[in-house]
Amino acid sequence: MAIELLSPAGNYEKLETAYNYGADAAYMGLTKFSLRANAGNFDQEEIEKVKALKARTGKKLYCTMNIIFRQKQIEELETMKDEIASWPFDAFIVSDIGTVPFFQKYFPEKELHLSTQSSCINSMSAKVYHDMGFKRIILGREASLDDIKRIKDKVPEVELEAFAHGAMCMSYSGRCLLSSYLTGRSANVGDCSHTCRWNYKMYYALEEEERKGKYFPLEEGDGYSAILSSKDLCMIDHVQDLIDAGLDSIKIEGRMKSIYYVAVVTRAYRKAIDQDKDLDKFKRDIFDVSHREFTTGFFYSSSPIETKDDDVSRPTSYGYERNYTFLGSIGKEKENGVWVLNCKNHIQRGEELEFIGPDVPLLSDKDFTLLDENMFPLLQIDHMKKGYIKSSLPLKEGYIIRKLSDCKYV
Repeated sequence: MAIELLSPAGNYEKLETAYNYGADAAYMGLTKFSLRANAGNFDQEEIEKVKALKARTGKKLYCTMNIIFRQKQIEELETMKDEIASWPFDAFIVSDIGTVPFFQKYFPEKELHLSTQSSCINSMSAKVYHDMGFKRIILGREASLDDIKRIKDKVPEVELEAFAHGAMCMSYSGRCLLSSYLTGRSANVGDCSHTCRWNYKMYYALEEEERKGKYFPLEEGDGYSAILSSKDLCMIDHVQDLIDAGLDSIKIEGRMKSIYYVAVVTRAYRKAIDQDKDLDKFKRDIFDVSHREFTTGFFYSSSPIETKDDDVSRPTSYGYERNYTFLGSIGKEKENGVWVLNCKNHIQRGEELEFIGPDVPLLSDKDFTLLDENMFPLLQIDHMKKGYIKSSLPLKEGYIIRKLSDCKYV
């Protein structure tokens, strides 16, 4: 079986983008019970659109139900079985073991995937979870390539999935109390305020710059380090190592990221998996979309104490890097060379725009024309305003629009 590429879908637009740019499957959340409560997520009105998209593409869709359920939420889950059943899901991603009987009773034909929140990083645990009914284990981010190989050798009947790109949570695979302590927003029920990515001053402890007097000790222990998430995971140069280790699915983080992020990151990993001869042309976009300093995480070392130039425990030299500004996407063609403009930012006539597509590294145009709904020329179009773009380029629906960024570091 070829390795699966699994991309994030924070809303319908991102789901469509993920499929169009090369994902074999996507994972999404409903408005409840997902660890990205502030992502756009999906509501009941979008069911038919999602069903039609799945039927057209033949690709898979997984539902994240991976919060740690409070009593009120578990009671609410029982009342939502009919609503959940109306969606065309192929699998449920869960971490709260108490919900397993619910899914097995009401959705016996659907696969169960164990969330990374459950921190499974050894073969004994993988065997237990498989015997419980889980077809796939989404490994904890602490699992090394050697760990993955050993787990696969000992439990070959279970599918293994791992995050290969994106933000890395603090603590054991995201079971974090820091957000709840500082802001009252619990990461374990989907309301994370990303406190691990704030700017801190370091003494013998950490002090967050806007919360004077709040200190967090740095600790090292036997097999763990208490660290903050200052870097982004990136395995684009090591995809073959992930395949050789025995993974069945490579996962991209980012349900709260833009469609630009979903497009370029999905596209790059698709080309890497397929060993595309033009991979380098597509791979460079990963370094242009907004990101923090990259790391290979724990894949080449089970302990962050073992030094490596890109080690996750080493401090970063900057915050977010962004070489391009995302402007929007191309919609349907109204007439020859005139396209609906899905504007997500400010676009001015005469500036140089760049367009990228699933198999097109780059097209650029300064001679485009902006048009209003009555086809009259415009000097500019602002965020979310309706309009059209006329270009002589061979554009297609779904192409991403961007321009060089004025500010590289944010």
